[in-house]
Amino acid sequence: MSPDYYYTIERSASAEFKDRGSKFIAYAFPIADVADFKKQFQELKEEHPKADHHCFGYRIGTDGNNFRSSDDGEPSGSAGRPILGQIDSKQLTNLAVVVVRYFGGILLGVPGLINAYKTVATLALQTTPVIQKNIEIKYRLQFDYTKMNEVMMVVKKYNCTVTDQQMELFCRMDIGIPKAKHELVLLKLKEIVGLEVTRI
Repeated sequence: MSPDYYYTIERSASAEFKDRGSKFIAYAFPIADVADFKKQFQELKEEHPKADHHCFGYRIGTDGNNFRSSDDGEPSGSAGRPILGQIDSKQLTNLAVVVVRYFGGILLGVPGLINAYKTVATLALQTTPVIQKNIEIKYRLQFDYTKMNEVMMVVKKYNCTVTDQQMELFCRMDIGIPKAKHELVLLKLKEIVGLEVTRI
């Protein structure tokens, strides 16, 4: 039985950790997809152009297959994997943690690096609330404008999210139906005469 919910963070957070002169700054932020991550990652690189390393870990989606980590020049497995490990230990998804490192002149060794990246990632994740969100199944609704009230009643009653809409004489609305209520919502939508429902 796959879950009906997933856990993520509510808003961005940051934390700092110092070890023997090196400074590690972690930024945790929610993301919707890889493009979202790349945009925010680029902004952080521009904000910290003099940093020696920009390491990260992220996980997206609920099937467990969309994740990535990067050591960005640190010894293999000493940065990205410990960061991703903190996301996974809290069973979170749809978020990224980027850690910016300013080298302090003293080598920390692999155990020291693993500890620093793990610690600062944990600190950042501790400073932002974890929220539970519905896993949603996406559908496109197409209907005549006169059916708007009936459609919105179902959408609101079952906490569906509207992701996109075009309201003219003939309307198009993209919605996410909470997985837990999926069959019931489809049943209710199919009761509306003239409403076209397609999965996207």
